[in-house]
Amino acid sequence: MSSPAKRRKLDSGDKKSSVPSRGLEYFFSKQRQGNSSSSAEVTPTVSSTTAQSDEDFARKLQAEFDREALQLSQNSNDVVTKQPSNDSANDEGPPQLSVDRPNDEAKSPPKKVASTLMLQASGITEDTVSSTIPLDESPFTFEPAKYLPRLQESWAGQGGQASYALLTRCFVLVNATSSRIKIVWLATNAISPPYISLELGLGGSAISKALKQVCGLDNRTLRSIYNKYGDAGDVAFEAKKKQSFTLRKPKPLTIKGVYQSLVKIASTQGQGSAEGKQRIVDRLLQDARGGEESRYIVRTLCQHVSYRLVSEERVRPFLLSKPPNAGFEVRDPKEMGKLKKEEVAEIWGRGEEIVKACFARRPNYNDLVPALLEVGVCEELLLRCCITLHVPLRPMLGSITRDLSDMLTKLQGRDFACEFKYDGQRAQVHCDKNGKVSIFSRHLELMTDKYPDLVALIPRIRGDGVDSFIMEGEVVAVDSATGELKNFQTLTNRARKDVEIGSISIQVCLFAFDLMYINGEPLLNRPFRERRELLRSLFIEVPNRFTWVKSLDATSQDSEAVLEFFKSAIENKCEGIMVKVLDNLSTLPNDVDTMGVDASEPAAVSEPTAAKALPSNGSNGKKKGKGKAPDEEEKKAKTRRKPVLATYEPDKRLDSWLKVKKDYHASFETLDLIPIGGWHGQGRKAKWWSPILLAVRNDETGSLEAVCKCMSGFTDAFYKANREFYDDGELTGERNNTSTHRSGFIEYSGPEPDIWFEPQEVWETAFADITLSPTYTAALGLISDERGLSLRFPRFMKKREDKGIEEASTNEFLAALYRKQEARPPAEASTPAEEAEDQE
Repeated sequence: MSSPAKRRKLDSGDKKSSVPSRGLEYFFSKQRQGNSSSSAEVTPTVSSTTAQSDEDFARKLQAEFDREALQLSQNSNDVVTKQPSNDSANDEGPPQLSVDRPNDEAKSPPKKVASTLMLQASGITEDTVSSTIPLDESPFTFEPAKYLPRLQESWAGQGGQASYALLTRCFVLVNATSSRIKIVWLATNAISPPYISLELGLGGSAISKALKQVCGLDNRTLRSIYNKYGDAGDVAFEAKKKQSFTLRKPKPLTIKGVYQSLVKIASTQGQGSAEGKQRIVDRLLQDARGGEESRYIVRTLCQHVSYRLVSEERVRPFLLSKPPNAGFEVRDPKEMGKLKKEEVAEIWGRGEEIVKACFARRPNYNDLVPALLEVGVCEELLLRCCITLHVPLRPMLGSITRDLSDMLTKLQGRDFACEFKYDGQRAQVHCDKNGKVSIFSRHLELMTDKYPDLVALIPRIRGDGVDSFIMEGEVVAVDSATGELKNFQTLTNRARKDVEIGSISIQVCLFAFDLMYINGEPLLNRPFRERRELLRSLFIEVPNRFTWVKSLDATSQDSEAVLEFFKSAIENKCEGIMVKVLDNLSTLPNDVDTMGVDASEPAAVSEPTAAKALPSNGSNGKKKGKGKAPDEEEKKAKTRRKPVLATYEPDKRLDSWLKVKKDYHASFETLDLIPIGGWHGQGRKAKWWSPILLAVRNDETGSLEAVCKCMSGFTDAFYKANREFYDDGELTGERNNTSTHRSGFIEYSGPEPDIWFEPQEVWETAFADITLSPTYTAALGLISDERGLSLRFPRFMKKREDKGIEEASTNEFLAALYRKQEARPPAEASTPAEEAEDQE
């Protein structure tokens, strides 16, 4: 690390900076006036400080200031003492000054002392208590109570609030773990539930300005660091290391204080809001102790990565420990350590299913965490965190099938309903007994203001005796006179906020397909046939405004009728059909295996939790073996997957709901992939990104696994827009949604792209087939331990603006498609030209 003198020399040579950088000499020049003889003895020169460390240089300067203060104090009678600031990170007052008195003066009556600036090396301020706690120790041997007194003593100066350094320590340990199994995301990187609109609204310029101001960097130095590291958090880490001194003592950050600062940033609006937000960001970075706190403060402010809080990590602390006054039972960590791996996994899994079910029904940590602290992980938690009005539950999802034949095979022997899959926007409608209406998107975002016409329609559709309800349906743009359906693109042209009914030009119709709550009673555990009957009997149809999805009840024997219904859906501008199991099975034959819900879900964990965490009216799917020993019978039961139930399962993608789209058939699959990087094109495409690296999502680790390079299906207009969206700085002078370095959560072993994208989009991509690949890491270990999976002849179809990256296709789904492909008859051999394109 360069000395302060070297840095001043570097900064002075930056001709692009409109304001010259001010070194330490500037701040102390006035204090050395009148005492030039003393100053001359210690004023550092470039040559003297070059060989000195920053700490030595700081100590030398401080010793001189102490001597000056002592000399002035001997000639004065009054005292002027300014105490360090106790402002929080949210306060906006100027930094206060402090006086350092010699020890021999501390006991004598105070005398007048000149105010001097305290210099402090930035590395000295780092928290040493949190860094010594072995948070990476096994949960079966780690004893939190052993370290609590030290932490409480350390936090006393912050009013007993937990320090941000402790959370940073967790981030550092997670970031240092390379194991695919151990990696988890310990933060959601959100400050509110998705249905409460609270966004930071910060641009990259605010972060850059704060780093330059707090760390004393100029534009050239900051850009050099960014070009080297790419990640904004890593830039902050390096910038903090270059900050040799601070002119005010940082006040240690607390978790609560940082959160309150983020909320204040998001809440600051109106005239002067940009300046107010900037001051808060500056103060956060000023008070960040050391490089690691700075790294994660900036990553939180940037919100570049969608962190994933894995359910088992939320569960385990509450299974092994509890607050002092809590009454729930916990397991003995030492006894847990003696159990077999499979037994431990089963215990974790049971708790995980309960917590996931609670969060899916009420996705708000402000509700979940207090309940966990009070009752722990148990069945009562499901009652405490059940569905409630005006809080959206996470929607149930449907699995994709290859074609109608695949669907009929999956649902053989079951009664099911086929429904039109409309090309619109999924909506969850809440209404209480007072008539208050809330409408949420599939991402749980509040969009009541977008559809005031639907809000006004609710009193007309409520039947007699309906007080409150939660309904789900599809909002579709229609011709109000004829009822003709319009495509999703038409719906996107409708304004999103502050819509006035009189100004609406695009009319919509709500096609209802499910009812999850009625008059205070949840209906999630009722079979779909019952929920549908309640929906159709309790609500009133309004032509071209509110109706039911068009449907057909059938069985796997009615293939001709299902085919005709599918064709009718396509002719009516629908995407295809949804197929839903109508009833739970009352009995299961002994010689027939149950149909799976998710090929990736370990039955050893999911089987025992299905009945306990999510009771239903149907069977729990357990079967008795014939003539088998108890151990063999239990082992066989655990290898079988759960039966397909007709209940509503929030936030799950199950075979009880199947999607059959017009584009799904044996030779034309699609995947929802995430663009993560690009190369400069050749020839006519030289000014654009082509090809583009795409990835699937690993639902277990939160990482993105590269699956292919795509260069087909793009138009020139798309190329241009994509180049502007993913700007490496050549177009505007500043980077936008790009980085020069790969993020740690991206897995790829092939040639590096020219630029890395910040993952945030989902692209629907078609392909010919799936192949094993030594280059791509997608689904590595699921099919082969040495090779991942890749797509042959990938072709861009469209952006999935209705999906976030957390809803992109997973590596498990990709592996399942590969298995299905291998079960089909072999395709025709490819031509040499096709093979060459595939290799590219």
